[in-house]
Amino acid sequence: MTSHDRVSQPHALASETGFPALASRTDFLSQILTLIRLRGEVVFSAKLHAPWALRFEPGSGYFHVVSEGELLLAAQDGKVVHALAGDLLVMPQGTGHAIGTPGASPAEARDVLAAQLRDDSLAIHIGDSGPCTRMITGAFRFEGDNIPSMLAVLPSVIHIPGSLETEDKGWLAALADARISRALKVFHDEPFLRRTVAELAGMAGMSRSNFAERFSTLVGAGPLHYQTRWRLLLASDMLRRSDILVSEVARRVGYGSDAAFSRAFKAQFGMPPTTVRGN
Repeated sequence: MTSHDRVSQPHALASETGFPALASRTDFLSQILTLIRLRGEVVFSAKLHAPWALRFEPGSGYFHVVSEGELLLAAQDGKVVHALAGDLLVMPQGTGHAIGTPGASPAEARDVLAAQLRDDSLAIHIGDSGPCTRMITGAFRFEGDNIPSMLAVLPSVIHIPGSLETEDKGWLAALADARISRALKVFHDEPFLRRTVAELAGMAGMSRSNFAERFSTLVGAGPLHYQTRWRLLLASDMLRRSDILVSEVARRVGYGSDAAFSRAFKAQFGMPPTTVRGN
């Protein structure tokens, strides 16, 4: 957030991170995150008594770790998440979101931070009675080339419950789902080998329809759509980081012709692969 930058500079994190808390979950999630660099901006604690609500404007990405109480999060795309103590919420896309208790009128987070954060106290509070929610919040920004396309493989909200016993676990729950995680592992271990939904369902030990429905529910995209986005993301990274010819990149990622590769690439990123190479 623009106004947030002024507040957060004195508290900027000293080093970049590859988001180890998430990358440690699986090797293939690490593959996504190693293409992305993060710059930490500010980390603060919050003690919030109901009723309360905060609105975080578009710009920075955020995470919230709920240590006590509960909250509702509403993302810009309309997704609503109920978080309890022990839960981790990550908003990687920086599209803006609001958190709070039901019915509360949200205050602008940038104003609360500007008024309460000090060099000797990285903490905010709202109210002094009513049920209490405590959390740790951090802001970060992505650095590097092609960030919007990289974020396309992530949802607007990543919800990691403190307990994975509930049915609605969110996108990263696919990593904890023994069957769906097999398909994800195949995509990332052999990203350029074309697979059919039927093949993937067989690997997962599920029917084709049940597999496609559960994969889409947990990951936020259909199996083949996810596979295409990941392959094209890797292709874009090849073009930016090497001198490989566009035709060779197309061949490596599994396209039979330069024209087919260029059409798919432009549909995903809004520009032809030659433009990426030119940049």
